[in-house]
Amino acid sequence: MAAPEQTARESIDRLLRDAGWVLQDREHLDRNASLGVAVREFPLPGGHADYLLFVAGKAAGVVEAKKSGVTLSGVAEQSEKYMGQLPSHLASWDESLVFDYETTGDETYFRNMRDPVPRSRRVFAFHRPEILLEWLQQRETLRARLRHMPPIDGRGLRDCQDEALHGLETSLAADRPRALIQLATGAGKTFTACSFSHRLIKEARAKRILFLVDRNNLGDQTLKEFQAYQPPGTANRFTDTYIVQHLSGARIDPDAKVVITTIQRLYSVLRGKELSVEEEDRSAFEGWQADGEDVPLAYNPALPIETFDFIVTDECHRSIYGLWRQVLEYFDASIIGLTATPSKHTLGFFNQNLVAEYPYERSVVDGVNVGYEIYRIRTHVTENGGRVETDEAGFQVPVRDKRTRKVRYEQLDADLEYTAKELDRSVVNPNQIRTVLQTYKDRVFTELFPDRTGDWLPKTLIFAKDDNHAEEIVHAVREVFGEGNSFAKKITYRNTGEDPKSLVKAFRVDPFPRVAVTVDMIATGTDIKPVEVLIFMRDVKSEGYYEQMKGRGVRTIPDADLQAVTPDAKTKTRFILIDAVGVSESKKTASQPLERKKSVSFDALVEQVAMGRRDEDALSSLAGRLAILDRKLDDEDRARIAEVTSGKSLRDLANGLLDAIDVDKQQAEIEARHGPAPSQEQERLVIEAMVEAACRPFDSPAARTLLTDIKQKTDIVIDEVTSDSLVSASFDVKRAEETITSFKKFIEENRDELTALQILYNQPQGRQRLTYASIKELVQHLTDPPLYLTTANVWQAYKRLDAAKVRGAPVDEQLTEVVSLVRFALGQTDTLEPFASAVEQRFNLWMGREKRAGRDYTSEQEDWLRTIASFIAANAEIAPRDFQDVPSLADKGGILQARKVLGPRLNDMLDDLLGALVA
Repeated sequence: MAAPEQTARESIDRLLRDAGWVLQDREHLDRNASLGVAVREFPLPGGHADYLLFVAGKAAGVVEAKKSGVTLSGVAEQSEKYMGQLPSHLASWDESLVFDYETTGDETYFRNMRDPVPRSRRVFAFHRPEILLEWLQQRETLRARLRHMPPIDGRGLRDCQDEALHGLETSLAADRPRALIQLATGAGKTFTACSFSHRLIKEARAKRILFLVDRNNLGDQTLKEFQAYQPPGTANRFTDTYIVQHLSGARIDPDAKVVITTIQRLYSVLRGKELSVEEEDRSAFEGWQADGEDVPLAYNPALPIETFDFIVTDECHRSIYGLWRQVLEYFDASIIGLTATPSKHTLGFFNQNLVAEYPYERSVVDGVNVGYEIYRIRTHVTENGGRVETDEAGFQVPVRDKRTRKVRYEQLDADLEYTAKELDRSVVNPNQIRTVLQTYKDRVFTELFPDRTGDWLPKTLIFAKDDNHAEEIVHAVREVFGEGNSFAKKITYRNTGEDPKSLVKAFRVDPFPRVAVTVDMIATGTDIKPVEVLIFMRDVKSEGYYEQMKGRGVRTIPDADLQAVTPDAKTKTRFILIDAVGVSESKKTASQPLERKKSVSFDALVEQVAMGRRDEDALSSLAGRLAILDRKLDDEDRARIAEVTSGKSLRDLANGLLDAIDVDKQQAEIEARHGPAPSQEQERLVIEAMVEAACRPFDSPAARTLLTDIKQKTDIVIDEVTSDSLVSASFDVKRAEETITSFKKFIEENRDELTALQILYNQPQGRQRLTYASIKELVQHLTDPPLYLTTANVWQAYKRLDAAKVRGAPVDEQLTEVVSLVRFALGQTDTLEPFASAVEQRFNLWMGREKRAGRDYTSEQEDWLRTIASFIAANAEIAPRDFQDVPSLADKGGILQARKVLGPRLNDMLDDLLGALVA
């Protein structure tokens, strides 16, 4: 048995060779034998270096080797005694060595002494000699250049994007290895990434940036963003200057400055595996998640660790914590995360280094996104399940094969009772689906969008449980709304005959389809601004995923673009979340991907093994499930399996997996190959080979698809008997109550702090008047964190609680509307109406008093007075200078014409008007 030190040296030698280094013993020294030469046990004044690294014939670095298990944090100091005392006759790049590595073969740390603050960092493997030569020839290191970036040109940037760039560059200058940027959906995360990518490439001279996306269609979207991005002060677009590659195969363009890919594809490339299109199109929110032990990635010479200087992870949710985490940590690169919904796990992964924070609530206040309301639909079957009752023995029900969708009829000997959880999984009730959709149809233009003509259903996105459920919903939508196929489309991975990307584009920019039904494909990331209604016909337990799904409705859209797809719409001021399953009420959890799951579905287990999971629990579990499935097969399925597995049966596959993890079988194979005294390395390689051979059949996409299809060849009963009825359908008033409570609490707590509230609370009418500045101060405090209370949201909340007392809607961008809210909340008015309406009523009363006082006005004078009143309604005050500065007043002739028309009493008249209209 080899000693631990010898085992470590064998592992280190292999890592060096894999990275392109030629290994030599001291007595066989030829420092020019290759670009990179690693000489073992090289004597230096400070002692014998375990390995001295020569680059282009000159000493450049040292490797300090330790046995496995040794902690390395203090070993770098030991390396320094070798690095700083070089003999004068030794050809070297500097007076002292530049690079030092500390490694056990299992763990490696690296330090570049030319960095501003040299700090050891963990690396997956050794760098290639070529990259060390490139670094040696540079005047400054990347980390030094990051400390001297030119000022950011803020043209074209939103404030939140500008803050993100400054926060990121401050973090990078401090050599923080991971940085997280939180920008609300719709705030322009990808545009921000384009901006900092351009600066990192142009100013910091980054070699290459990796941009990881959740799904392939989001990669298309990201590529378009880079193609459209024109850096400020330049005449060309980004892609006119730099190559941006959307990776579709295994080869990375050596000239590419930005590489866009899914993390699934990159993992497959590192492992030398093929990846099917469907696997790359599935979101990591619902796709593969590591459980148990992950098979470590091995070094891939075709994709060395220095391939990327920076990695950008878009929507960095749970997919980065399990298997995929290895992909991120493989490269010697700084990691920049982009997310709208950071979880505690995300913050943990990024070392709590949140460099910019722009939450959804703030984006609504700023007009970047719109708010939403929840409309809850409850039906009897959705809440309680159903029961198919048999009047007599032999009763038959339709049964559909999930895989083929072929319907047959089977005899039902007893009543079939199913729960709400089983609905649309093992039992589908078309009446329940129709009841939900009929309720939506009946209420959409009476309660949800009463101002619409009813000719155009708002763009509606429906979330289904699975592909079969989505299919049922699409047909039901067309039936309930009495429309043709173009009205409603299914957009999932299993679309047949229609390109999902084309359907997404049509849903975004064309009048039809009006309704899209999806499971996961456009649940996250996909930008579809015209969507005004989300219908959840599936529950979601992940808080992050739920927030992402809600984000499909938050985007603002220019009025003209909205009307191009929904002609009777005016302005998108909100979206409606229709909850038909209790998704807004169910308990949500932050995903915990680092915890081992107690059970994994067959589909997930097959996919995990294909992706590289090799722990004994997984292989024995899969073997057992294959054996069970084998007993249920018919001859047709057995033949199909043999066709895609080179003649193997499920029993053969199961036995192969069990043999690969059987200790006795492993030992017999080891002795057969290497005799009775193999090394640890030889044992490891034999066991790995056995396991890989047993798992190889699952590398085939065709085999995996067939196995999962056959496993899913379960039946779904179609309940045509149980009718469904509406239990209730109404807006969720809980959020409205919480909003009003927060608003009232705020004005009570700040009644003595804010001038506007002091006036509205305490001053007798006419004693002290509101000013635009005091109202602006009030609005600012309301919209600041943590309240984020916009006038529109509070107004809408009052409307939900007591619609009879609310008239009209607040005028956008008119701060004085908050005055009406405060007065209504304090009980000073019986109805809540736009401030301009109240001012108009008061103006008419004032004109009546003027007439009774014997002061009649000409039509020209009244026109001037009404213009003045409109200005007061928007600003709460007016001064003589406004007659020159405000277009509506200046265009009428300004202060000179006003005095000419209204006479010398103008100043007194203005003071009187302010008292009557605002105080």
